[in-house]
Amino acid sequence: MKVVARFTVSLPPSSAPTTTLPLTFFDIPWLFFSPSLPLFFYEYPHPTSHFLSTSLPKLKHSLSLALQHFFPFAGHLVLLPDSGKPVILYNEGNSVSLTVAESDSDFFNLSSNNKHNAYDFHALVPELPSKEKQGMGIPLLAAQVTIFPNSGLCIGLAFHHVVADGRTFNNFIKTWAALYRDTSSSTKPPAFYDRTVIEDTYGLESIYFNQWFNRKSSLEGLVIGCNNEANADMSDMVRATFVMSTNDMEKIKQWIIFQCKQRNMPQPAHLSPSNLTCAFVWVCLIKAQEKVKEKRYGGDPHYLGFNSGGIARLNYPSTYLGNCIGFARCMATRAELLGEDGVIIAAHVIGNKVRELNQEMLGGSEKWISDWEVFLGSEPHIMVVGSPKLDFYQTDFGWGRPRKIEEISIDDGNAVSLMESRGLTGGIEVGLAMSKAKMDAFESAFTHGLSWLSD
Repeated sequence: MKVVARFTVSLPPSSAPTTTLPLTFFDIPWLFFSPSLPLFFYEYPHPTSHFLSTSLPKLKHSLSLALQHFFPFAGHLVLLPDSGKPVILYNEGNSVSLTVAESDSDFFNLSSNNKHNAYDFHALVPELPSKEKQGMGIPLLAAQVTIFPNSGLCIGLAFHHVVADGRTFNNFIKTWAALYRDTSSSTKPPAFYDRTVIEDTYGLESIYFNQWFNRKSSLEGLVIGCNNEANADMSDMVRATFVMSTNDMEKIKQWIIFQCKQRNMPQPAHLSPSNLTCAFVWVCLIKAQEKVKEKRYGGDPHYLGFNSGGIARLNYPSTYLGNCIGFARCMATRAELLGEDGVIIAAHVIGNKVRELNQEMLGGSEKWISDWEVFLGSEPHIMVVGSPKLDFYQTDFGWGRPRKIEEISIDDGNAVSLMESRGLTGGIEVGLAMSKAKMDAFESAFTHGLSWLSD
């Protein structure tokens, strides 16, 4: 890997005024998390020289135009001098870093679903500070384009979730791609920035900021999340993607329904594709831990955490730029998940949590941060990132759909990523990063489990 060039990309002159955006209670919890790190792999059968002379100028120009519509991405997280509260500040001239690199790695191997050394992907991720330097605030977005000569390219991004959720980021990158194809193309309805639409009827902003201030008092300067990567052992970590087809999910659903009827048990609520996938993967991961003889936790709670969208539930504008997702945590014991009804129990606790969110999205929200600190502080936990409802595989810059999309942030802990399947309509891609022994054990549990349900 070699760096070819470094640029900064700003909005067109005078296209956005200096703006200060306060953090809503949906934004504040993301101050505790590290950035999202998506990689988009595209086939690109041209040499580096062709990219530099032809594609790069268009990428830079279209990125500048896209930032005009999503200018908070070019802003910084700063502290207000009077209150000490963090806000997003955009000043004219703010920019996003864009790195261009070249790699001699095997593009088609890296962009497959096969097992790969997890560390091989990290060179494709742009650098994005999580700590303020010299009182300049923390940038919120960085980009890197890596060329694999005559085979492909990878657009890697890093963004702090405090500026936007996956829905907003999806709108941003789709806008960038559309403007690359045609700078005169009409974009979606303009982003909606008015933070007053977020009604804080539970006083959550004050609760969350107090918790953040308590944490910040032990740190120097302004920091977002924490840097776990330096402490993570990547030497034996591999990445792989497993695909759940609609047929697989239907088998799991019908098996659950049949077993519940046979035993006169209540049927789990909300047996949706993503909930079925999460239930099945959760059980497979526990079985994998058991097989490689990782530390056992007996009857201690095992947690599954995920985010839930609030735009539709709370009837907010679909173009709202910022965060509008809730935090959910499910619990079951190891013994329950390893039992013959493990998938049913997992589906029950996930479905019950979704039902609670549908009934009252903000129910128990005053404990979101404290609950997640308990969740992340417990070793037996799994965090689900991403959503198959976001159609990232439709992000076409003119080179066709992405060949592969990876979320690198799951390397920082016990996490899985969910995304729509590229090749199977209605399918779901499950991204994992773990030790090779555990990955082999998971693959065995995953394959055997689907096969057993077919019998």
